[in-house]
Amino acid sequence: MKPNGFTLLEVLIALVILSISLLALAGLMVTTTGNNSLGGHLTEAATFAQDRLEQLRVIPWQSIASGGDQITSSSGINYTRNWTVVTNGNSRTVTMTINWSDRVNHSISLASVISQ
Repeated sequence: MKPNGFTLLEVLIALVILSISLLALAGLMVTTTGNNSLGGHLTEAATFAQDRLEQLRVIPWQSIASGGDQITSSSGINYTRNWTVVTNGNSRTVTMTINWSDRVNHSISLASVISQ
């Protein structure tokens, strides 16, 4: 006698294989979402640092001083911006550090030289 269709055992094995594959994909989606979120926050932090460095470049050279402030982004993340200024003859080195926390603490630093 020739069997027609699938047996119950074949259907169950196929469902187990499909379930394992979908669980692996779900884990991958969680990791991908977290990495995309971190990338967005890193981009925001770099933009905030660059904005302040540009502001420091346009003020009078004698007025450039160390300082800090806090910015809240549209996503609700609080970024703390600190900059230190070191004078080296006719130039000043500005080191900008941005700190923020989502699930863990993050920090980036940028350095720039402003000449007189």
